[in-house]
Amino acid sequence: MTSFGDLLGPQPVLLTGDDEAESDLLNGAAPAEVAAAHPTASIAWAYLAEAALDAATAGDAPDTAGVVTAYAFARTGYHRGLDQLRRHGWKGFGPVPWSHEPNRGFLRCVGVLARAAEIIGEEDEHVRCLDLLNDSDPQAAAELGLA
Repeated sequence: MTSFGDLLGPQPVLLTGDDEAESDLLNGAAPAEVAAAHPTASIAWAYLAEAALDAATAGDAPDTAGVVTAYAFARTGYHRGLDQLRRHGWKGFGPVPWSHEPNRGFLRCVGVLARAAEIIGEEDEHVRCLDLLNDSDPQAAAELGLA
């Protein structure tokens, strides 16, 4: 039985992460430098996407260019995460637990992608990302303030 209670469903995917990239980020390295040195590390793209979206939405009205930049960073991290998930046996569905720290880079990218898509009016993408988060792990959406 999976930890998500589906007897017939796939086992949760537990990514291995990128220890060096994660360490660099935790030690204060610039996320852009980490993404350049470790372009497959979704966590670096998540840092970039979150910072860009926070900056773009800090004023009274969102800065569209900043939101699009956040969207692009998040989309890159999302695709890098999909590559990792597939290498770990994910078939496009099934649990990707938030509780497993190395999964969070991918899930955080999906969260920023959802928020940025909503801001620019891309409702289909917004809903698709929310569905992906909820299908991966309902706790992820809650942790990212999207529940």
